[in-house]
Amino acid sequence: MSDQPRCPVTHFDHHSADHAKDHVGVYRRLREETPVAWTEAHGGYWVLADYKSVFEASRNDDLFSSGRHDEFGGPGLSVTIPKAPTAFHIPIELDPPRFRPYRKAVNKVTAPAAVENLDEVVRHYVTGFIDTIIEKGEADLAIVAGVPAAVTIDWLGLDPSEYKNYVDAMHTLVSAAPGSPEYQHAAEVAVPWVSKTVREHIAHRRENPSDDATTHFINSEVDGRRMDDDEVYSILELVISGGVGTTASLVTQSLVWLYQNPEERQRLIDDPSMVDIAVEEFLRVFSPTQALARTIMEDTEFQGCPVRKGDRALLSWGSANRDAEQFENPDTVDITRWPNRHVAFGLGIHRCAGSHLGKAMAREMIRQVLGRMGDYVVDMDNVLAYPDQGTNAGFHTIPVTFTPGERMLGDKPLFAEHYTKTAT
Repeated sequence: MSDQPRCPVTHFDHHSADHAKDHVGVYRRLREETPVAWTEAHGGYWVLADYKSVFEASRNDDLFSSGRHDEFGGPGLSVTIPKAPTAFHIPIELDPPRFRPYRKAVNKVTAPAAVENLDEVVRHYVTGFIDTIIEKGEADLAIVAGVPAAVTIDWLGLDPSEYKNYVDAMHTLVSAAPGSPEYQHAAEVAVPWVSKTVREHIAHRRENPSDDATTHFINSEVDGRRMDDDEVYSILELVISGGVGTTASLVTQSLVWLYQNPEERQRLIDDPSMVDIAVEEFLRVFSPTQALARTIMEDTEFQGCPVRKGDRALLSWGSANRDAEQFENPDTVDITRWPNRHVAFGLGIHRCAGSHLGKAMAREMIRQVLGRMGDYVVDMDNVLAYPDQGTNAGFHTIPVTFTPGERMLGDKPLFAEHYTKTAT
């Protein structure tokens, strides 16, 4: 098997400018021509583009490992290609059986009932972020993308007023092109700042427990013991990484699409209850996490292709979500589509634990934007998309004008109340 040439070979690079310009079209061609193919980009990797292949690979943890194997593809985060320079992330970089006790600890604070306890916090930040622009009649609508970061940082008991620092660190690593100045700044300056700040917070919480998620992880037991600082930090950095980027990616894409489709936007304004199902469709067509990686652990054949131990593989959730074999009229955005068996949150044991919180934030953000500034007009000539759409798709800048409205929080501070509640 090791002597067989990898085939078929495709010219594919999910970090390229061509991919960023039309990732939907790029993946469509792959599904039609070579749904499982090898590319020489970034040291070489398999790209899995159709639903069947992504489904099978994501549920076979023995062959498609999520573990951090530095000997294959170099050191760094195992679920990105190329590997990002981050700390070890628990539990996303663990395979069974080590995975399960850590995921159990995460599930306790991300289950639907636990997320309901955050409804007030989510509403506060959505209201407050919109308050900062509502009186002006013009703004960068992408400011609402700060909500998920603030909520996540608050939830961990950290200072939410510093949310931009966490976005700069964790989100930039997946939205800026590898090797770019923005990427290098994130890796060399922002990520070390996050490491120092979060580790100091963990030490503080060991001495001063609170009701925040950090204290929960400190007190959680794994295999009959408490986690050490490195394990707690690993989980927190993963939570921050997911919390600051994915929901922002989803909502920015959805708001631009709603502007471009005024009749659909009006339907949601007239009946806000439709937002729940609409968000599921937005997740399908605007998959916030476009793709994640695995490492192949044995020489074998997969979907007719000779794969080798150590090969890297990219599983594209975004492409699988537009597979015509699985979804009728997959490129049509149908805000009433139901049931909607999208894979925007992944599949198998590593399905995103934060999906319930992510959807809760997205629903509140879209409802409030439509309810408070629903006539927004986007300056499409000056919309700025993420320069790299390989891992997350979305918009950095969405300049809009709209009918001014009134603040709803009055003089209530955006950050102090919730942070004070959990950090003292």
